[in-house]
Amino acid sequence: MKISIVMVFLLIIATTAFSAAPGDISGLWISAGGDSWLELFPCGDKICGKIVWLKVPRYIDSNDGPIGKTKVDRKNPEPALRNRPIIGLQIIRGLTAKGANRWENGSCYNPESGKRYSCSMKLVSPARLELRGYIGISLIGRTFSLTR
Repeated sequence: MKISIVMVFLLIIATTAFSAAPGDISGLWISAGGDSWLELFPCGDKICGKIVWLKVPRYIDSNDGPIGKTKVDRKNPEPALRNRPIIGLQIIRGLTAKGANRWENGSCYNPESGKRYSCSMKLVSPARLELRGYIGISLIGRTFSLTR
C-alpha cells in the first residue's frame, strides 16, 4: 500500500514537472509611462500582442494628424494599411517560448515610426516583462519594460 502511494505521488510530481508551461504572460500589460496597454495572447503555439488602450487615442497636434480624429497607422510603409486604427493593432507576432520565462524569434511593429523589428521578451517577475526590439542582433536594440 505504501509503495502504491509513493508511486502515485512520484507520478503526480513528474507529470507536473514535464507539463509546466512557460510563465503566463497572457493578459494586459502597461507600457512604461502608462501611455498604452498591450494585450498579450497565444496565437497557435506562439505569443502575439495588440494595443488595446491609449492614454491619448485621438490626435491633439495637427502635425501628427487631424485634431480630434482617432489615431491611425499613418506611417505604415504600405499605403493600403495607413487607415487602420492604432487601438486594436497587432504589433507583436510570432514569439516562440525558449525556456521558462523567455520568448524569441518574433517581430514587433512600431506604429510611431512604421518600422518592424525583430524582438524577444523576458519575464523578469510576475509583474514585469522586458520586450527588446532590435535590428540584426539583439545587442543593437532597445528594451521596453511592461508591467501588470
